[in-house]
This record gives sequence, C-alpha cells and structure tokens, in this order.
Amino acid sequence: MFGCQQVLIKSDRETQAIIEYLCSESNDLYNCAVYYARQVWFKTGKIVSGFDLTAEMKTNRHFKAGYASSMQQTCLNVGEAFKSFKQLLAKSRKGELDQKPLAPKYRKSGGLFTVTYPKRWLKLVNNQIRFPLGNQVKAWFGISEFFLPMPSNLDWKAIREIRILPRNGAFYAEFVYPMQTESCPLDPSKALGLDPGLNNWLTCASNIGTSFIVDGKELKALNQWYNKQVSTMKDGKPQGFWSRTLAQITEKRNRQMRDAVNKAARIVVNHCLENGIGLIVFGWNKGQKDSANMGKKTNQKFVSVPTAKLKDRIQGLCEQYGIQFEETEESYTSKASFQG
Repeated sequence: MFGCQQVLIKSDRETQAIIEYLCSESNDLYNCAVYYARQVWFKTGKIVSGFDLTAEMKTNRHFKAGYASSMQQTCLNVGEAFKSFKQLLAKSRKGELDQKPLAPKYRKSGGLFTVTYPKRWLKLVNNQIRFPLGNQVKAWFGISEFFLPMPSNLDWKAIREIRILPRNGAFYAEFVYPMQTESCPLDPSKALGLDPGLNNWLTCASNIGTSFIVDGKELKALNQWYNKQVSTMKDGKPQGFWSRTLAQITEKRNRQMRDAVNKAARIVVNHCLENGIGLIVFGWNKGQKDSANMGKKTNQKFVSVPTAKLKDRIQGLCEQYGIQFEETEESYTSKASFQG
C-alpha cells in the first residue's frame, strides 16, 4: 500500500520553464504512444504492453527530450490505460457492461502531462532533490539538472518515486512512499452507515448509537461562487474559451475541494477509531455522478461536489487502518444503522 503527499512547486522562472517543457514533451510522447497502440489494436486486435511501447518509442524525439527512465514511465502509463481497456473488453463480452468500451483517447494537443522520476535516479543534495535531465536537453540548453526542496515532514529513505503534476497553470511535486497498515482494536460487527447528500454532505449513523453530520453547505457555497465567476468570465466568449485567470480560480477551487475531502474523510475514520467501529457502509448509486436527475440547478450543485473522491479517500484510509469498507445501494445504507 502506498501513500502520497503533494506539494505546490514554487521555483524560479528557469526551473518553471524546464518543468513546463518536460510536461509538454511527456504529453506529446503520451499521444505518440497512444497512436501506436491504437493502430496495433485496430489492425491486429492485439493490446501492446507498456514495455512494448517503451521499446517502440525509444527513437521518438519526444522520448529523447526527457530523461529516459522518466519518459519510460509515460509509456508505461499508456500501457496501463490499454490494459484497463482490455479488462473492460473482457467484461463487455461477458455482458457485464452496459456500453462497449472505447480505446484510450489522445490527450489535448499542446497540453501538459505528468512526469515521473523513480527514486533510484534522484539524489538528495543539501536538502535539495536533484532531478537529472536528458542528453538532448543538455545539448540544447546546456542544463543537466534542476533542483526542488525536500519536504521536512517526509523521510527521504522512504520515498519510492516523485511525480510532477501540472494543474491549471500550477505544478505539484507528488511524493510516493509505502504506508504501513496500522493495527487498531476494531469490531466488524460495529458498523457506520454513510449517506451522501448536498447540504448534509454525509449523514452518518452507527449501530452502536452514535451519529453525526458532515456539513456540505460551505462546500456548496464555494461551488456556487466558482460557477458564478466562470459564467461571468465566459459570457459573450466563444465556446471553449479559457484564460490564465480561469485557470487560477479553477486551481484555487480544486485545492479547496481536495482539502475538504481530506478533512471529511479524516472525521469519518477518526470516529470509527475512537468507537472501535470496524465496518463502514457507504451508500452509493451507480451513475450517481453522471446521471443525476434532480433538476438542472440541483444537478449542477450536486455533481460539482466531489463525493466520489470523498468515497475513494475514505476507502483508502480504511485500508490503512484495517476498517472494512462496503459500497451498497444508497437506499440500503440503513443496513448499518439502527439495528442493534
């Protein structure tokens, strides 16, 4: 089991330009790898692996633009996407899916994509992490490396890889490290049922007489303000209009959502740990995010609230602490409530 911590990258213009260049080349390489994998699939019906893609892309100019091991991770990401596509195809042929899956698509041309560095190619120098660059970058720009600060709350020895994530004009360093499962005295016969909503983001009740509500009104207000700003800025503009200001307010809104998700998940799990509850039952309906039918205005508010991410975050914390997690039809969440 692995955990991760994301840190906003604040660097000088030169380092920022290098990072943007690497993410741009990673995006182009991703699309080249997708093109090759799609052609193989359409012509032969075979799914190529990430390692096959790496071997094929080694002569690609975008592959050469970055550090080899880093660009290999981009190819492996494409391989994982096609592996998932293969698994969905198998389910589709068994009649387990309502729709036939489509082959992975291309990323937006001119966009940015994740750059991943395995730990073995990184060095810690005076509490600064050294990131190597490829020979082509060195030949073109005379630069062989760049540095980012090491977070003081992480152990360098435990780090497995570092990912550079582009988001709405900002860049984050994501530190990946193994997590130990924490053993806690929990009773799986004690259950907590979670019902997601809008004003009450989570209504929580257990079969041992405890209950609480995670408020969603502030989150709803943040989304309403964000949607109003976006609507105002896009008024009278052509379809697909985007700007630096829109990117900035979107990233601010996304940070607020991530913070809310982490805090809400921690409230739920801490309640379980404090009361020895060993089972969480999360009420969730299939298509809840993409087929909500509660009226146009309510749909917008509901779908904008990141309840699916909250569910995933709670599930991740459950794995860490040994709490059983079950997902069930929302109407049956009472399974965990009011039954002694």
